[in-house]
Amino acid sequence: MGPDLTTTYLGLTLRSPIVASAGPLTGRVETLRRLEEAGVAAVVLPSLFEEEVEEDPLRFSARLDTGVGSFAEATTDTGFFPDLDLPEMGPGVHLQLVADAKDALDVPVIASVNARSAGAWVRYARMLADAGADAIELNLYDVVTDPDDDAVSVEDRLCAAVRAVRAELAVPLAVKISPFYSALPALGSRLARDGADGLVLFNRFYQPDIDLETLGVQATVALSHPSEVRLPLRWIGILRPELPDVSLAATSGVHSGVEVVKVLLAGADVAMMTSALLRHGPEHVATVEAELSSWLHEHEYLSVQQMQGSVSYATAADRSSYERSQYIRTLSSYLLDHALGDSHGD
Repeated sequence: MGPDLTTTYLGLTLRSPIVASAGPLTGRVETLRRLEEAGVAAVVLPSLFEEEVEEDPLRFSARLDTGVGSFAEATTDTGFFPDLDLPEMGPGVHLQLVADAKDALDVPVIASVNARSAGAWVRYARMLADAGADAIELNLYDVVTDPDDDAVSVEDRLCAAVRAVRAELAVPLAVKISPFYSALPALGSRLARDGADGLVLFNRFYQPDIDLETLGVQATVALSHPSEVRLPLRWIGILRPELPDVSLAATSGVHSGVEVVKVLLAGADVAMMTSALLRHGPEHVATVEAELSSWLHEHEYLSVQQMQGSVSYATAADRSSYERSQYIRTLSSYLLDHALGDSHGD
């Protein structure tokens, strides 16, 4: 009998700590089924974006205006009125996906929402919960460009959104944040007090690029690399002892069982994956789970819970590894290694 992989996230009991985060594979029932068959413990559906909902009425209006000012005979064979064969508009597509996923899967289904206005946060989160989601993930994806919008105001808005949504929901609530806050432990504690049952670390911004031929700014998508796990690893290790009753999820850079083990040791409850599953397919979940089980067995752990948090900031043999002093030590070590390497080559 192998190690017990059971963990708890947002009060939900999961068969393992491996969760499929929001992405193309969680947006279709067919691939959701493949993920579950491969052993994924829960799924996070693609975010419902407020901008996406706002755009739909504009698209509908534009289609209605097709042919205005022209003769009926000059339009399509079907007559003057335009073809309105549009995808279902508004949040309906997301609500249907929640319902379909709940019908198709036995694992928990977490719905994600990304909004800008206070009313939209509450409205869409409530609609997704009413559609059957087992939990809601607030995706706090915001790039602040206004120089008059100070850090206090930004954090106040985030916390106000969490309080408003929490007041309307009966299901668990996770908050996905970016790493770009000046005092993460304080913000994490505040979000927990305002109703967050869990924190997802971290939101990975898709950075723009510049096309040197057109001189246009273009959106780019770059899949994560395993080295990127170090950022959530560090902060999960620091936050774990400060937020013992809050679920912590690591996301970004989780590609194999190695990264899963590391974030669990730091104190994560689950490890979320997208990029590795896009590269290798939904069946990669089974490989990652096998690697996790093998490591636990080799190191004589009977369960995931036995090793969770054993190398957090509170329990690490050398706390400076999580702190500023480690930067100096690491940099010095790198320079020394390269200097010795150069001298050996002379």
